[in-house]
Amino acid sequence: MTLSLVLSFTALVLLAAMSLLWSRWPAWLKGLLVVSVTCFYFYADDVVHRMWGWPSPDAMPERFVLLAVVIDEPTSKRVGGLYVWVNAIEDGKPAVQPRAYSLPYSKDLHSLLNDGMKKVREGVTQLGTTEPKARKEGLAWLRPGNDETAIKLRDMPVPQLPEK
Repeated sequence: MTLSLVLSFTALVLLAAMSLLWSRWPAWLKGLLVVSVTCFYFYADDVVHRMWGWPSPDAMPERFVLLAVVIDEPTSKRVGGLYVWVNAIEDGKPAVQPRAYSLPYSKDLHSLLNDGMKKVREGVTQLGTTEPKARKEGLAWLRPGNDETAIKLRDMPVPQLPEK
């Protein structure tokens, strides 16, 4: 997949360079080509980073199994963050591939995830849920940052086996 992406980008840049150097297009059309190829580059860079394991800033799934957590505590020079690896639960079963998510740092979430990882290390699987935080009355677009979600962790229930 990596080779095909590199070859695709190379072909696009080669076509753009040939169009800029040897075509008789007007200057405004050549300028539009430069701007569109530049915008496409940044869009594709974002898509590739999401594909190659970089933590996603997207919303976490409603139900998930906690796999790992990396905590980057804030300092005077860095904002910090929480990086969570989870398996989404789809149709009652964990997804085939795990996904990494990036969350803003908060002390409450730090302690919750830290406690959850202690239990995971002890062999107790943690089931997580996400719910939108309670909203205040009024217009939502006037309150920036109110689209946050509350994360809750609990022990995975022990499966009930049928009697013999």
